[in-house]
Amino acid sequence: MTGASTLAISDLTLSHFRSHKQARLVLDGRPVAIFGPNGAGKTNILEAVSLFSPGRGLRRASAADMTRRPEALGWKVSGVLQSFDRLHEVETLSEGGAARQVRIDGKPANQLALGRIARVLWLVPSMDRLWIEGADGRRRFLDRMALSFDPGHAEASLTYDKAMRERNRLLKDQVRDPHWYGALEAQMAGAGMMVHRGRIQALAFLEAAQTQAETAFPSAGLTLIQSEGEMPESEEALRSALAEGRANDLAAGRTLTGPHRSDLYGVYTAKDVPARDCSTGEQKALLISLILANAGALTQLIGAPPILLLDEVAAHLDADRRAALYSEICALGVQAWMTGTGVELFDDLGDQAQYLRVTEQDGISETSAL
Repeated sequence: MTGASTLAISDLTLSHFRSHKQARLVLDGRPVAIFGPNGAGKTNILEAVSLFSPGRGLRRASAADMTRRPEALGWKVSGVLQSFDRLHEVETLSEGGAARQVRIDGKPANQLALGRIARVLWLVPSMDRLWIEGADGRRRFLDRMALSFDPGHAEASLTYDKAMRERNRLLKDQVRDPHWYGALEAQMAGAGMMVHRGRIQALAFLEAAQTQAETAFPSAGLTLIQSEGEMPESEEALRSALAEGRANDLAAGRTLTGPHRSDLYGVYTAKDVPARDCSTGEQKALLISLILANAGALTQLIGAPPILLLDEVAAHLDADRRAALYSEICALGVQAWMTGTGVELFDDLGDQAQYLRVTEQDGISETSAL
């Protein structure tokens, strides 16, 4: 390991997780290059690592979906996490498809506690269409970045979403008594402004990081916009807007004002072209640029680089861009977990990385270090 200012996993064990009946990886803090044929279980390893952060992981799967089939006995992912100057034993598990449990140093913990000891960022192929699909995906992308800067962002998001669901239920049932709405709207206003401000702060961190960085990847200009109207500027203004908008919301059957109506608008800065209108390769490069900026901003903010998960990223880059990506990863000092079908995709890393081969035999994925 590289010292006190480190976030990295040094020991990872998967038990009955996805395709892996049993696998143990011993890591030394360097980037991790995972290679093997499609379907062997490479992405499953990255998904296991993503569970060291709050939420449903990089696939947004249910706990039941993560269990190995056909046994469906439940699963467990455990590891030793170096978090700055401390070591933590982290376990996350599901028994028989039940909700995911978390233990930190042998004690039960909630998922939000993971955000205080680990920061995990990822880029996966399903995000490649981020700029051309719905706003939901872009909000999740931005919220993951906001969460990386402030672990409390997750709690604010959960509080807002829960209160909004209850308010939407009242709207669908055509409940008109204002007494039913007051407390929910107060909750939504408080949590909603925290969510909005967290997103704005994240964008400011990313803009500063991109301005300061020397990178081979294009800079992305980002703006938070509303699908309709303007986002209120204060908690009181949001609460008033919710109260005043009840008639329209009753007609629509859902809440029409708040941070859930925000969208992330991206521009390829050098060309002044909206990200949605860029080529597939340019859109991918913009995403990589943002993930690297997120990692760089976090390193400055908390004094250690986050854990980075890059699924099949090398396959979509030419040789020069691959070399540039690896160079920037090594310069950041980040423990990056990367997957690819062939070891040759990682040639430019040389001995700066640790290499893992994943093969599948008799339905059991086996992982071995080179």
